[in-house]
Amino acid sequence: METKGHFVLLGYGDVGKSIVKVLSGGPFRFVVVDSDKKVFDNVDFEYLIGDASDEEILIETGVKTASFVLVVLNDDTNVIFATLISRGLNPEVTIVARANSVKSIDKIYKAGADYVGSLSIVAGQMIAKMTANCMGKSCRIDEDIMLYEGIEIEKHRVEKGSFLENKLIEDLDLERKIGCTIIGIGKGKLVITTITRQTAIKAGDVIAVVGSNKQISEFKERYLE
Repeated sequence: METKGHFVLLGYGDVGKSIVKVLSGGPFRFVVVDSDKKVFDNVDFEYLIGDASDEEILIETGVKTASFVLVVLNDDTNVIFATLISRGLNPEVTIVARANSVKSIDKIYKAGADYVGSLSIVAGQMIAKMTANCMGKSCRIDEDIMLYEGIEIEKHRVEKGSFLENKLIEDLDLERKIGCTIIGIGKGKLVITTITRQTAIKAGDVIAVVGSNKQISEFKERYLE
């Protein structure tokens, strides 16, 4: 299963189900992993039954070519291992994880997660909004999304004549200069979630930028105002 740019969802409990409801309404290809085969009764999406922290299972999901890994397992030890293995298999993938305990947040970050949410209900809602509103067919420019730990996502249209017009991701080098990251680009009806250093930004594109409030503010000051 090597679908480039797809989403991998690890865990199909209450939070996982809320995420699937949103993903199912969008243009995304995704695969779900859970160890309980009963949870997949009467579903119509791709799934694998197995241990989400098992390397072979993760490889079978196509994690090596995925754009996003969403880790919403019920045990933080499994969350840490799944994050660590996913990061090792795909250094470029964006990993969003749920921490069942606030005490685990730092460990999950150290395992390789890009963003960690705590409190299951909040994490489920925020992760679902992130994947849907930032990468969906209709990207609402006026809606910003606040994630746990002060991480937020903002969407901005690139106007003609903007500094960002015709720039490559490597030209901007946002992660080094500011710390924020462009995680998606909407080009009309086409949504790009596999962002490389050679991805070009054009006038009319809608970019989704992730970072702390301070990083997002600096990005806007330097490139949009």
